[in-house]
Amino acid sequence: MNYSADIQKLPRNFLPADFGIKDWDSLAPYFTDLEKRDINSVEALEQWLKDASELEAVISEDACWRQIKMTCDTESKELEEAFTFFMMQIQPQIQPWSDRLNKKLLANPFLKELDQEKYYTYIRNVKKNIELFREENIPLQAELNVLQQQFGVISGKMTVEVGGQEYTLQQAVKFLEDEDRSVREEVYHKINKRRLEDKDELNKLFTSLIQKRHQVALNAGYENYRDYRFKELGRFDYKKEDCFRFHEAVKLHVMPLVNQLYEAKQKKLGLDTLKPWDTEAEPAGIQPLRPFKTSDELTEKSIACFEKMRPFFGDCIRRMKAMGHLDLESRKGKAPGGYNCPLAESGAPFIFMNAAGTLDDVTTMVHEGGHAIHSFLSHELELTGFKDYPTEIAEVASMAMELFSMNHWEVFFENEEELKRAKEQQLERVIIIFPWIATIDKFQHWLYENPAHTEEERATAWLNIFNEFSSPVIDVSGLEEYRRYGWQRQLHLFEVPFYYIEYGIAQLGAIGLWQQYQQNPDTAINNYLNALSLGGTRTLPELFEAAGLKFDLSPEHIKGLMQFVNAEMKKI
Repeated sequence: MNYSADIQKLPRNFLPADFGIKDWDSLAPYFTDLEKRDINSVEALEQWLKDASELEAVISEDACWRQIKMTCDTESKELEEAFTFFMMQIQPQIQPWSDRLNKKLLANPFLKELDQEKYYTYIRNVKKNIELFREENIPLQAELNVLQQQFGVISGKMTVEVGGQEYTLQQAVKFLEDEDRSVREEVYHKINKRRLEDKDELNKLFTSLIQKRHQVALNAGYENYRDYRFKELGRFDYKKEDCFRFHEAVKLHVMPLVNQLYEAKQKKLGLDTLKPWDTEAEPAGIQPLRPFKTSDELTEKSIACFEKMRPFFGDCIRRMKAMGHLDLESRKGKAPGGYNCPLAESGAPFIFMNAAGTLDDVTTMVHEGGHAIHSFLSHELELTGFKDYPTEIAEVASMAMELFSMNHWEVFFENEEELKRAKEQQLERVIIIFPWIATIDKFQHWLYENPAHTEEERATAWLNIFNEFSSPVIDVSGLEEYRRYGWQRQLHLFEVPFYYIEYGIAQLGAIGLWQQYQQNPDTAINNYLNALSLGGTRTLPELFEAAGLKFDLSPEHIKGLMQFVNAEMKKI
């Protein structure tokens, strides 16, 4: 099958071509039309679904652009106000109408005449949304949407001074790779002390988020926000108990490998004790990996790397660049983190990240590039709802691309020795990320099972869980205060609650695809394209099956994949 990155904005048939959202009054007539329309045949029902989908795409893209612009410049009050206006004045008006339209769909007698396989996951999501909707949650959800973005506003202001120059925390991290241990230690302390300056403000923000989220859950008839959020995220195919089994599997089958990696690192550096500021370092005389200098160079090298896998992959990034859909460099006033934001109407998504010239940035770029390719592949699906794919398969798209792309990293590293080091470091991170995923996920279960906890109880619970998944090889004595607030650096806790176990599930899928890739690259990439092209029109296990994978969270499966990664690392 031929894939093209020549993505086109969806044509409008229901809304005027020049329509833009100014306020609720401008949107209301289209909701009224959909609610009052007489649907007297299966053909009329399918047209109604297409019109509702078009309206949904226009609204989604408008909201996305407001968020993108605000995260690119957190210091602009105008952009913050535009985002807040949408979340406080427009979104609350949309929600009850969406519920009415969902109920109109389920009540239509022609619903049973639709292709049941084609619409199965779509209708399942509609039923789920009806079940969760409560009028009294509308103002709470509006407040949450605005409050969550304050994490980016607070974090975007954080800078440190190194060598007389100001750096964002994302930029300063590169000094943790410096061959001079005293530089690493100094910068480690500067970064962590800067975070502590805002610990009370972040604690206060987080307490407010937890209280409001818990109330949303209670209003919807759930005992806690965890159970509500599992339903909201569409976790139909695994339960909280599977998460707990994942945590235990990480302790049993991943932590021993992590300890081995850190012991090897300590030996390599010739240190009596390995400290947190040593984990990214190389022995004296070996310069840190610097795969690019500017965001333009990162873009061009990423395109070249992607083209080596499939020309279509490179074309996707090239198309986004031409559309101005890339903002890659770190700067003051920019929100932390990285994301790929799908744009439902335009089709070509937006990649946001904070590049500072490190290997981590290459990994982030190919990761978000995998998400972007997923957006391109699902753009032609008939309804916006068909593109609402499970987050777990979305992360397979990105994490598999990290591993696929390694075979072509000579684009970033011309020196053979540097290329080898880059691959070693990437595979180490594939293993080392699992304990952090388990830590964040287990912490979230505790947070929302105990919503009335104090800040002190929160810090204690975090430390207990953090220590469960910390390697004893790393000496953390004297760093307790930093560790107590280590959770505050994790954006997901503030902005996308309970979104983290996905990375663990997806990493298992990504490793499985990489196993395929090592045997036959074409077969693996064809499976990858086949699964992602389905969007959200299949269940999660079916999407894994389409990629030639087994949806399996068992400890034995995890053990086997870890052994494979470990063996591949030894080959390098």
